[in-house]
Amino acid sequence: MPLSRRTFLASVGAAGAGTVVASRSAHALAWIASRGREGSRDGGQQLTGGEAIIKLDSNENPYGPAADALDAVMRMFSEAPRYPDAHEEALQAAIAAHHKVGTDAVLLGCGSTEILALATQALTSPTRPLLTVAPTFETPRDVAARNNVPIQAIAVDGSLRIDLQAMYERCRGAGLLFICNPNNPTGTLHGIGDLTHFIGQVRARSPESHVLVDEAYFEYVSDPAYGTAIPLTQGNPRVIVSRTFSKVYGMAGLRAGYAIAHPETIRRLQPWRTPSGVNAFAAAAALSSLELPDHVARQRALNSEARTFAMNAMRGLGFTVVPSQANFFLTDIRRDPRAFQREMRARGVAVGRYFAPLETHARISIGTMEEMQRAMAIAAEVLRHG
Repeated sequence: MPLSRRTFLASVGAAGAGTVVASRSAHALAWIASRGREGSRDGGQQLTGGEAIIKLDSNENPYGPAADALDAVMRMFSEAPRYPDAHEEALQAAIAAHHKVGTDAVLLGCGSTEILALATQALTSPTRPLLTVAPTFETPRDVAARNNVPIQAIAVDGSLRIDLQAMYERCRGAGLLFICNPNNPTGTLHGIGDLTHFIGQVRARSPESHVLVDEAYFEYVSDPAYGTAIPLTQGNPRVIVSRTFSKVYGMAGLRAGYAIAHPETIRRLQPWRTPSGVNAFAAAAALSSLELPDHVARQRALNSEARTFAMNAMRGLGFTVVPSQANFFLTDIRRDPRAFQREMRARGVAVGRYFAPLETHARISIGTMEEMQRAMAIAAEVLRHG
């Protein structure tokens, strides 16, 4: 049985925060959820009768952090009175070593959401527009709108892929081009060859424009044509890559992410970052997680199995499913996705929000196999009678 917060705090008080045994960490840290920013849009996680909501609305890892990461968090309680600067430095160095870049090419963020926000703040202006995609993850758009920055949103193509050619044609004078790859919410992606060609084209057409490639779902992808844009950052100061510990590492509730870019670009972004923005617990868990390739492989396999089941279930109901290699998929339910969301929620399943301009598509995140089996049975009921 998971410990309540009161019981946990009592155990810490009795034994000392630094001496709580590691074997209890999985229970004691039940309150460190894998749920993060998108989950905050969901006002609660239980039905009126107390039954837990199946959360398939925020692209989270339902398994949460690795056991080693939770143990690292437990060991960090003795550091709670101290600012996390030393732990941030250790994480920054570990990320740099992991990606074989210098520490001056790494910028930490409170989740990659902060990276997307600060890049938009630093690199756009009323005279330097944001060039983004419709639909895609909204943080750059939302930040630009608050700052009165012009926004140009390029619609996805007929296959629901990011239209790189259309973005290239509109790139001149843009402060920032935002590419989420794989794209959220469509799940579609571009191979590294196409992306490299696009970035080269943009640099030739609009040399002052920056390209921000969001690789939040990188670890889930198995397509051999796919690859990271990180190597491009070291020779091109106009390229930024963002990564997060929220997805495959299951740390959306802890908040840790980072950018990799040319040192010149990192220096430009640094003033916009929140000082000490990655807390000691998140830094410890992230540092531990970087050293667990078997955990990543296991999470990828679990996600792939449950995703394949759910996508096939939707196809079996007669609905088109967009190919995806992320921890979610998009399906054309041929009706208002907002009504579908309400009906699913009433039956105990939270699914993704409406993404304009897709009027009949619903995004469904991947949970455990048991969760997907229950959710697909409920979806069949809703869609057959809706």
